[in-house]
Amino acid sequence: MLGLGTLARKVFGSPNDRIVKSVRPLIAKINALEPEIQPLSDEALKAKTAELQARAQGGEDLDKLLPEAFATCREGARRALGLRAYDVQLAGGIFLHQGNIAEMKTGEGKTLVATFPAYLNALTGKGVHVVTVNDYLAKRDAGWMSKVFAQLGMTTGVVYPFQADGEKREAYRADVTYATNNELGFDYLRDNMKNSLEEMAQRGHNFAIVDEVDSILIDEARTPLIISGPSQDRSELYVAVDKLIPLLSDEHFKLDEKTRNVTFTEEGNEFIEGELHKAGLLPEDQSLYDPESTTLVHHVTQGLRAHKLYLRDQHYIIRDDEVMLVDEFTGRMMKGRRLSEGLHQAIEAKEGMKIQPENVTLASVTFQNYFRLYDKLSGMTGTAVTEVEEFGEIYKLGVVEVPTNRGVNRTDEHDQVYRTAREKYEGAVKAIVEAHAKQQPILVGTTSIEKSEMLSALLNQAGIPHNVLNARQHEQEAQIVADAGKLGAVTIATNMAGRGTDIQLGGSVEIKVMEALAADPEADPDAIRAQVEESHAAEKAAVLDAGGLFVLGTERHESRRIDNQLRGRSGRQGDPGRSVFFLSLEDDLMRIFGSERLDKVLSTLGMKEGEAIVHPWVNRSLEKAQAKVEARNFDMRKNLLKFDDVMNDQRKAIFGQRMEIMGASDLSEIAQDMRHQVIEDMVDLHMPPKSYPDTWEAEALQANVREVLTLDLPIPEWAAEEGVDQADIRDRIFAASDEMMVAKTEQFGPENMRNIEKQVLLQAIDGKWRDHLLTLEHLRSVVGFRGYAQRDPLSEYKTEGFALFDTMLGSLRHDVTQRLSQIRPLTEEERQAMLAQMMQQHGINVKQEEAPAEPASEPVLQEDGPSEDVDPSVWGEVGRNDPCPCGSGEKFKHCHGRLA
Repeated sequence: MLGLGTLARKVFGSPNDRIVKSVRPLIAKINALEPEIQPLSDEALKAKTAELQARAQGGEDLDKLLPEAFATCREGARRALGLRAYDVQLAGGIFLHQGNIAEMKTGEGKTLVATFPAYLNALTGKGVHVVTVNDYLAKRDAGWMSKVFAQLGMTTGVVYPFQADGEKREAYRADVTYATNNELGFDYLRDNMKNSLEEMAQRGHNFAIVDEVDSILIDEARTPLIISGPSQDRSELYVAVDKLIPLLSDEHFKLDEKTRNVTFTEEGNEFIEGELHKAGLLPEDQSLYDPESTTLVHHVTQGLRAHKLYLRDQHYIIRDDEVMLVDEFTGRMMKGRRLSEGLHQAIEAKEGMKIQPENVTLASVTFQNYFRLYDKLSGMTGTAVTEVEEFGEIYKLGVVEVPTNRGVNRTDEHDQVYRTAREKYEGAVKAIVEAHAKQQPILVGTTSIEKSEMLSALLNQAGIPHNVLNARQHEQEAQIVADAGKLGAVTIATNMAGRGTDIQLGGSVEIKVMEALAADPEADPDAIRAQVEESHAAEKAAVLDAGGLFVLGTERHESRRIDNQLRGRSGRQGDPGRSVFFLSLEDDLMRIFGSERLDKVLSTLGMKEGEAIVHPWVNRSLEKAQAKVEARNFDMRKNLLKFDDVMNDQRKAIFGQRMEIMGASDLSEIAQDMRHQVIEDMVDLHMPPKSYPDTWEAEALQANVREVLTLDLPIPEWAAEEGVDQADIRDRIFAASDEMMVAKTEQFGPENMRNIEKQVLLQAIDGKWRDHLLTLEHLRSVVGFRGYAQRDPLSEYKTEGFALFDTMLGSLRHDVTQRLSQIRPLTEEERQAMLAQMMQQHGINVKQEEAPAEPASEPVLQEDGPSEDVDPSVWGEVGRNDPCPCGSGEKFKHCHGRLA
């Protein structure tokens, strides 16, 4: 008998069915326009784009333009690539334009689908970002789809790491820009460290289409993007602490694999304290609980985490004498990414590598908050339905399942569960040997590099030729994936999420053509293609007879999506295929989440060696365990976001202020407001409102004004005058400071003075924000302990974070006022002396009288007050247009970089 829910769905259809049906009239309109668009010449097609752009930029709604734009784009793709989009691909494009996530199975052509909403939204002239998971895909997709956009008269750009600034700015100014999530986030942070609007790369956040959206917005959302700079070198301390960690025994620490956390027990604290005393790292009269021991406790904790939580060949690999992190979701190396707070240095010490200096945060943002900057956001993936709640709550994104062009023809078998890992791998090898005997292509999924290499060794023993794809073979990725569908191919892959290359039965025609042309460059490309297509058709038929692609998973992942991504590699575009997972009670997921009960059941059944249990109940219990882990991870990400939202509000305020400053031509009013506020604060401090004159601290105020404003004013005499109140004294100081700044403007010239004010403001904001980030990091690390006092850590963090921000703004006003008050032009003698010092530091042996005497092209600035010896050797690399680190307020190329 049917349940009520099932019966209702049969009658009315599911909510997803109704959404899919709702776009059918739009698709009919697009198809109806095809006879009208097809006869257009190439020039007329480009003219159609110009017409649509004029209408979009004239205010016409994009929804009204959609049928014409999609019909035009479909024709552009047909001419440029020979691909005519299916109706389901048009549906996917409509859902993306509407700001949804389109869940489309592997092989349904998501790369082409993205061109439709990208083209439509680029008509506004505000730019569209298409986001991919790695640089290879960004370049590949941009190169491939740029042909479509060029056919339609639009420009395409691609952004990648270490790109020249000019090239990057040009890429962002293109109609459609392809880039990775990492590079987009880092460019946003870099832009907010620039000193002028002309130097900024990005031009706003209009519309983003995120490919593999679950991988980017969920899997990577726990890790913030951080731009950091070097701090002091503590490598000796890391090495010294690392020698002590192997001395610990199991009772000295508590390892929680569910939360991936490790802490010292009470016995462990006593033991490590004793060892630190012996090693001379902790003074005899000091304990680990003393405030002075905070830094040492931090180092010891990170050393413990490096040894017990981070495993070589699983979480990182050693490559070119460097500790290279491995992405747990995609199995790729994360070049240039380092763990923060000294953890990466602790791993380097553990592995005996050269320890790189620890870094301090200069700017940071989470992916959640970066992608929420966009006016409209959408995404594509093969697996999103399991995360509907998170997409809706965090990003306000709906998920629509787009039907496949052809039905899925894959058999998903029940999991096979063994008692031990050894039995599991023996069973898996046996299944591979059987499938290989009939020449069926096999894709074997593993969860770590170590396990993929162990399985590779077992297949070598069984005499099965195979390819291995993991972080070590990263460069051959496209080739290995393209070959995985060939007759008799066996491929072991560490995580198949976001590979971006289809496994086509019989292999990839395009790659075979390229290989043939590379072998014989003189050959006729058309003849080669015809020959390749003929042999490919025969091989594909043989693969179909063998049963299509066989996907064999050797472990369940924490997330059901990752398992579904592996399964989804088989059965593309109606191809046959099958999938099965081989598991054991020793697998991490089974071991950590409820394997004891299952072990009892298996023992009761009296299972024999090498025997597996196969039952739908086992599948259901595993899915429940995975759902629990997913829910816990969602809570962790939600919690991270709540804390980051506090910083995000402050980040937006600071970055917005920087943009205003860079865009303004005259900042004298802002500088004056800041100066007046500082004076008010000083007067209120020494002469509180409504206080009696005999309680005023006139001499202290005079000294404060002299220190901050470099003005020597007769404040005690003013205070002694009859009838003078606090407001009178404040106004007199206002007037004196305004007069001083007018005189400075005359000395430097109005244009130079405006430039000085801008540079001083930007430098002060950047310095204060950097210090504030560090303070917030420290607050975040200790605020959790407030929970023990029955106080909510988040509300404490909000309150204290706001108070710290307010303090930072006060300190900013003070610093800007002091620096602008102290700046003065150098005398000719000071300028000559500085020039001689610079020459000496750069090793140029020039006598004082031979130094050039002509004035500098722009005034060199000097601050009154305490000065330090300038030592450029400690500055590292400085950009030519960056402010000179000596604090002069000049660009580096006009100051210490003049002779470099």
